[in-house]
Amino acid sequence: RRVYGTTRPGSLLKQMIPVKTDHWDVSLPGYLEIDLVSHSGASAAGEFIYTLDCVDIATGWVERQAVMGKGELGIVAALREIEQRLPFALCGIDSDNGSEFINNQLFNFCQRRAKNHVVQFTRSRPYKKDDNAHVEQKNWTHVRKLLGWDRYDTLEALKAINDLYEQLRIFQNLFQPSMKLSNKTRKGSR
Repeated sequence: RRVYGTTRPGSLLKQMIPVKTDHWDVSLPGYLEIDLVSHSGASAAGEFIYTLDCVDIATGWVERQAVMGKGELGIVAALREIEQRLPFALCGIDSDNGSEFINNQLFNFCQRRAKNHVVQFTRSRPYKKDDNAHVEQKNWTHVRKLLGWDRYDTLEALKAINDLYEQLRIFQNLFQPSMKLSNKTRKGSR
């Protein structure tokens, strides 16, 4: 039996983090959709590995970092590592409503910076996966197709997964095609 999600709604800071409901219309890179992918196998019991998946809206650039558990400090540490690897400045992040993202640690990560470089932090509507469609698609192509649905819960597996992500990041970002809708035309009801 598959465990499809272990995200539980967070209750802290929801009034301070705005909900992003409109279409991402950015022409500059640096605005990321982020999500966690669970590697729990058939059981969500105990501690296991998650992949923090980050997708840039403008370019489609993907960065991933495996973390043990989904604690606040581990997620922020992984996001700091990802920010160092990005080929552009981090300008904004958009997450779901899980407590792994809606917390003081991540809020402070976005706010406590140089005054001219505060990172915009937004969240999606609860239970609306289409709000983060870019990262949800990359969860499949860049995480599940590589690692499947098995359980990973050892430090050796954590290191191996991060080594795999490091080996594949340039290949997947620069040499694999990524399609993006350029425009839509409406004709009547179609």
